[in-house]
Amino acid sequence: MGCNVFESNGYFVTSPLFSESECQSLEANLASVTISMAGSRSLLETEWCASLARILKTHSSLTDFLPQDSVAVQCTYFEKSVDRNWLVALHQDLSIPVYQKLDHPALSGWSEKEGGIFVQPPAEVLHDLVAVRLHVDQCAANDGPLKVVPGSHIHGRLNLEEAISLRTINGELICPVARGAAMLMRPLLLHSSSKASGQSKRRVLHFLFAPKSLPFGLRWHHAV
Repeated sequence: MGCNVFESNGYFVTSPLFSESECQSLEANLASVTISMAGSRSLLETEWCASLARILKTHSSLTDFLPQDSVAVQCTYFEKSVDRNWLVALHQDLSIPVYQKLDHPALSGWSEKEGGIFVQPPAEVLHDLVAVRLHVDQCAANDGPLKVVPGSHIHGRLNLEEAISLRTINGELICPVARGAAMLMRPLLLHSSSKASGQSKRRVLHFLFAPKSLPFGLRWHHAV
């Protein structure tokens, strides 16, 4: 049932995957993470985060959503709070982290972030990826949760005019998430978020899972 909803809507919010004590252990690991601005893109290089990725990949609540041969290729940490607050305009996640830059007409938008190389591949590559956004804190309506346009992931890469038009047609939903639960989404799903208006933190570990191999001679920077 959940898998069908995920494929249709492009997102799915789980019940809690981790206990209170496990969430506290996550908090202890995050206490040692140095971040600037909104967060960090390089957590998968740490052993505790790589171990967490392996736990997620085999978690009984996620096996229907993640192909058996998938690998974690990135973990981005976001921390939104009263002191560290921001909004994100309507967009799709189009860039992936790769080992090196290659010259190919199907590849565009090359960039470097935190020492890593990123590229925008064709939509058919992005369609096979699944993001697992693990929430370390409860994320209520006033904590800056994601707002999504259901079903928008099936339309490929969209320009701003197309994105706004599709939001008008399909509507937009706010996605609160419980502490220890996760929001699963396709990267091509249109999404945004407002600034947090509450007093709590919104800490999210955004894992990206993907097939082991890439086309066009590309290789993942990390694969766990």
